[in-house]
Amino acid sequence: MTRRLLIVSADDYGLSEEISRGILRAHDAGVVTSVSVLAVGPAVARAAAWLRDRPGLGVGGHLAAVGEDPPLLSAREIPTLVDRRGAFRLGWRSFMTAAIAGRVDMADVRREFEAQLERLRYELGLKLTHVDTHQHLHLYPPVARIVTELAGERGIGAVRVPTSAAPGPRGMVIRHWSRALSTRLRAAGLSFPEAYGGLDEAGSLTLLRAERLLGRLARGPAGTIEVNCHPGEPTAGDRIRYAWGYRWEEELAGLTSPSLRETLRRLDLDLGRFTDLPTPGAQAASR
Repeated sequence: MTRRLLIVSADDYGLSEEISRGILRAHDAGVVTSVSVLAVGPAVARAAAWLRDRPGLGVGGHLAAVGEDPPLLSAREIPTLVDRRGAFRLGWRSFMTAAIAGRVDMADVRREFEAQLERLRYELGLKLTHVDTHQHLHLYPPVARIVTELAGERGIGAVRVPTSAAPGPRGMVIRHWSRALSTRLRAAGLSFPEAYGGLDEAGSLTLLRAERLLGRLARGPAGTIEVNCHPGEPTAGDRIRYAWGYRWEEELAGLTSPSLRETLRRLDLDLGRFTDLPTPGAQAASR
C-alpha cells in the first residue's frame, strides 16, 4: 500500500477550558494533529496560550456565524446575523433558511469572519495553518466564497472540505456543495485534503466508528485525508450550555487508544498537519 497523509483535526478549541484540555490530551496522548480554534469561545483567550507549548500541533481558525456564544461584532455591525439580543442563530438549519430567503447579508458574514481572524492572529498571536467553519457553514457557496477569499488574502494556505456519505437528499446536497468548494479552492491555489470524514459522525466518533471510517477512507484513492473529531472533558455546565448530545469523553478515549494507533499503522496512514499537504499544483499532477 502507498503511505498516505492523515490529518486528525479537533474542532471547538476554546469552547471551554475543560473541552480544550481534553483536546490537548487527544494530541499529547493520542492521534490529534490539528485543532480548529473558536474565536468566539468563552475560554479561547486562556486556551490559546496553552498552544504555545505544543509546536507540533497545527492550529486553524474555526469561524462561527451560528452557535450559543455571542459574535465579536455588535448587532449594529452585523444586523442580519443576530437577533434583538445580539445572539447568533443557534444552528445551520435556521441560518440556511434565512440565507436562502435573502435575510442574511453576506457582507455581515464577511465582517464577522474578518474580526474573528483578526482576534486569532493578532490579539491571540496564533499562526493559522488552515480555516474552516462552525457547523460547516462554508459548504454553502456564498459563505464558501467569503472563506476562500479571506484565506487567500491572509496567506492561510488550506481550507477544510467537508463531505458526507449519508444517503438521501441532505447527503446529495452536501456532496454537491463539497465538490463545488473543492473546485473553488483549487482555482484559488489553496490546499485541502482530498478525502474527509467526520461530518456524519460528529459528536459520536467512538473508537469503533473511527476505525470503520478510517478503513473506508483508506480504501479510496485519496493520498491525503482529514478526519474531523470533537474530543473533550466537559463539565456539567458545558453539557447544559452546549446540549448537542456529543460524546466528548468517548471520542477522547478512542483517539488516545493504542488500538487506533495500530489501525493507522495497519492502514499505512502517516499523521500530519495541514502544512504537510502538497501544493495545489503538485496535488493536481499526482491525480
